[in-house]
Amino acid sequence: MTLWNGSYPFYPGANACFPFDTTRAVIVTIFLSVLATFIVILPGIRGRGRLFWLLRLVMGLFVGAVVLTIQFTRDWETGWVQANTSYKSFSNAVVNADIGLHIGLEGVNITLKGNPVNQINETINYNEHFSWSFDANYDRSYSEGLQKGLPSPILYVAEKFTTQSPCAVHRQYRISGHYTSATLWLAFCTWLISILLFSMSLLLHGGYMLLLTAALILFSLLFFFTTRNIPKCPIQFGPVSLKTNYGESFWLTLVTGLLCLLLGLGIIILDSVQPEKLKLVFNLDKRKRAEAWDKRCLPSDPRCSVQDVLMVPLGELREVTATRL
Repeated sequence: MTLWNGSYPFYPGANACFPFDTTRAVIVTIFLSVLATFIVILPGIRGRGRLFWLLRLVMGLFVGAVVLTIQFTRDWETGWVQANTSYKSFSNAVVNADIGLHIGLEGVNITLKGNPVNQINETINYNEHFSWSFDANYDRSYSEGLQKGLPSPILYVAEKFTTQSPCAVHRQYRISGHYTSATLWLAFCTWLISILLFSMSLLLHGGYMLLLTAALILFSLLFFFTTRNIPKCPIQFGPVSLKTNYGESFWLTLVTGLLCLLLGLGIIILDSVQPEKLKLVFNLDKRKRAEAWDKRCLPSDPRCSVQDVLMVPLGELREVTATRL
């Protein structure tokens, strides 16, 4: 039996490992609901138009969901390392743990998971978020972490991103994250405009707007890429160091930007080379034919040719008797 039952009275209990990202879940649920709603009416579309309509729907919702979701993800840049490190201050206890660093547009997440999870009579499974958005103060979040007595590895990594740190990376990450986020919001707006233009059958203008969406997405990656040009501060845990690389959000954004670029170029090229095939993809050819059948042409109309007069629906044909004069 040890004092305080082997635990330190001024430290709180272990936090949850990784909180459920409700924002991402809500966005994905909304877009999946829209997709399911439109799939219900899919059997009402006949012929090849059903496949083209489904492809347009899936690609359009995919682009919108990605551009909106990556605003709130925290894995634009990630890194993991396994090390033997001291657990908390004023203690000689050493634990073996996986230490993760996840950098997003609005802050960093630092995770600490023990190998095994239960060591020194504690559950080592932490996740802490430190925000640098406009309505948050990173240094204050770090000070609160010190007061709560967070594990030493988490505080050590978080200290590298403070404004007073010799690493001097806080300002660069904060500014690049804000510009990246603003550019992505513009891309989301241009995506909405492109969807509206396509629904109004303005295909060429929709293609131009899709190209603008691709340009904004790729520019957002360029803003975030500037953080890789600054000198990296070493995050050392004994003989091993924590290094970061681009995460899933970065590569997903790149794929989405290239997809918008290819779709926009394809629409513009088809509109200038083979506009009829482009109309077939957007199911506009049947609409034109229906409008042509609705137009009635009288034989007395000088603008109508004999061929136009003879092109009448079969249901309107009637048997007539001719009298020889």
